[in-house]
Amino acid sequence: MNDLLLTIRKNIPLTDTVCKMTLCGMFPEAPHAGQFVNLRLSGHYLRRPISVCDYDDGELTILYKVVGEGTAQMRGMKPGEKLSVLMPLGNGYDTAPAGETPLLLGGGVGVPPLYLLAKELLKLGKHPSAVLGFNTKTEVFYEKEFRALGIGVTVATADGSYGEKGFVTDVLPENYSYFYTCGPEPMLKAVFASSGTGGQFSFEERMGCGFGACMGCSCRTVTGYKRICKDGPVLYKEEILWEK
Repeated sequence: MNDLLLTIRKNIPLTDTVCKMTLCGMFPEAPHAGQFVNLRLSGHYLRRPISVCDYDDGELTILYKVVGEGTAQMRGMKPGEKLSVLMPLGNGYDTAPAGETPLLLGGGVGVPPLYLLAKELLKLGKHPSAVLGFNTKTEVFYEKEFRALGIGVTVATADGSYGEKGFVTDVLPENYSYFYTCGPEPMLKAVFASSGTGGQFSFEERMGCGFGACMGCSCRTVTGYKRICKDGPVLYKEEILWEK
């Protein structure tokens, strides 16, 4: 874990609410898919956790949704400004169980970490495919980027305004060796109930410190309590206990 001072190279909108920020600097340690960064913003006590979308030598890409004061402040930042970034945090996805044809299931701002995961799986010689879920056509982002990797991509919208109509669980392929997913909790619960293989879930949780000290993001699993920021955000299907 390193606290880095990074420079904003690009900060652009992808949709009305989702933006793409690229940061450059010296990275002593490369992040892996599923890990996240914690950003310090002027005037805000708590850092903002954002998942890693992509990493290439000396450049980090994050996608964020503007939902409050902190992310609204991020949207207004300009190239050349500096950000204090604590990274890499969390455990990330485990690619060992992937098999030959892993399936990536993303919903909304759960899509970004699956992009880096797709690249990592391709480097291992796997043949991933992706299902990306959104509410409506105007919210769709990163479809072209996934397709540019040369993998199969299905887009689903809840209102049917683009791609397939329905949720990601409505368009699951018949055959896949393993799955990886990230998105809102109702989607994760639906994937849990619908999936026919093993898999890994990346959870979103409100965090205090982001590195396991405050215990504020603990959740109960079959092996006891785990901290989403430190022991997660990725959990294996077989260890998940859903709160009733």
